[in-house]
Amino acid sequence: MTKSVLIEKITEKVKDINLSRKQTEIVVETVFDSIKSSLANGEKVEIRGFGNFRLRQRKPRKARNPKTGESVEVPAKRVPFFKVGKELKEMVNMG
Repeated sequence: MTKSVLIEKITEKVKDINLSRKQTEIVVETVFDSIKSSLANGEKVEIRGFGNFRLRQRKPRKARNPKTGESVEVPAKRVPFFKVGKELKEMVNMG
């Protein structure tokens, strides 16, 4: 599902409260921006029944350039990680 399809689905679902597509798009963008900025600040984002977004620290390591075979140093970095919530995990495994 793309972001635009998500916006369309939400717009259809809330049509009885007269939320326009543009207003729905602003809400969806705000949610995503809030998650991104929280992660950028090192904060955890927990959405009960769905899952948790957090950062994991990757250690520095040696890797190999597949094109040249040359060994390269990969620096330590923080990477986003999503842990699925129990409710979502059960829903996915039912189907």
